[in-house]
Amino acid sequence: MHSGRQYLLAKFGMIASALRMLVAATPARGQGVEWETLNKEAVDLLRAGNYDRGVVVATKALAVAEKEMDADHPSVATSLNNLAELYRAQGQYAAAEPLNTRALAIREKALGPDHPDVANSLNNLAKLYATQGQYAAAEPLYKRALAMYEKAHGADHPNVATSLNGLAGLYATQGRYAAAEPLNTRALAIREKALGKDHPEVAGSLNNLAFLYDTQGQYAAAEPLYTRSLAIREKALGKDHPDVAQSLNNLALLYETQGQYAAAEPLYKRALAIREKALGKDHPDVATSLNNLAELYRMTDRAKAAEPLEARAKAIRAIKR
Repeated sequence: MHSGRQYLLAKFGMIASALRMLVAATPARGQGVEWETLNKEAVDLLRAGNYDRGVVVATKALAVAEKEMDADHPSVATSLNNLAELYRAQGQYAAAEPLNTRALAIREKALGPDHPDVANSLNNLAKLYATQGQYAAAEPLYKRALAMYEKAHGADHPNVATSLNGLAGLYATQGRYAAAEPLNTRALAIREKALGKDHPEVAGSLNNLAFLYDTQGQYAAAEPLYTRSLAIREKALGKDHPDVAQSLNNLALLYETQGQYAAAEPLYKRALAIREKALGKDHPDVATSLNNLAELYRMTDRAKAAEPLEARAKAIRAIKR
């Protein structure tokens, strides 16, 4: 299996479903207009994939929350969570983790261990661990969040789909496809019913179900799901969004695996360009795109063209995060 396939452990689980959770965070009594404005702007920037500016705004929102409210107020947890999500989107995992854990501690103390906002924090911390391959740490958090969502919202709520999606991703990346597939199909059904067939979260579920089929060699089943996911994302998010790059990457890999190199190459190049512009030239996803394009060059007897891409990808991956 090509190492560059990307299951949606985070991306629009990080963006679309996480955005709904961020917007729905517990409001503060008497909280200032400035905090509300900054919080909304940070969420909008996360949605747009403008992570650098989002970090600036979310950092300011956190400072305002800590100044105007008690240190253990739920709105402080909301700001911590938002900033952590932006850092994770940038691949700054070491910066994100203490913010996630502090947000979780505040919410458990202020709201109680079974509150839906606690489930949000558990889900986000699980995603952070899963993104880094810490599957044993992520799994119990996903399961706890899933149980809490089902109890609080019912079995067919979009937040339930988010935890199903995360848990399925955990299983898929470990090769546990039989365990992952029913979770993916349930998440997709929930999202299509609750959010509509053209919602970005539906695109995430389509991507993940396609990933399962793709990695098992079921290419004819995977391709229409990848292409539908791509079309939804381009329409809903814009053609230069990082999640569009993910769909392009996965579709390109599907073509490459089947020897359709001419179809794969422009998709790889477009994914790389989007990621460099949206995420920065040293983001881990840029390294993935560089490696994928280099692999294609080697498969088509262009080793000289592959070498500088591989060297750059290696340098990116050596950065401590």
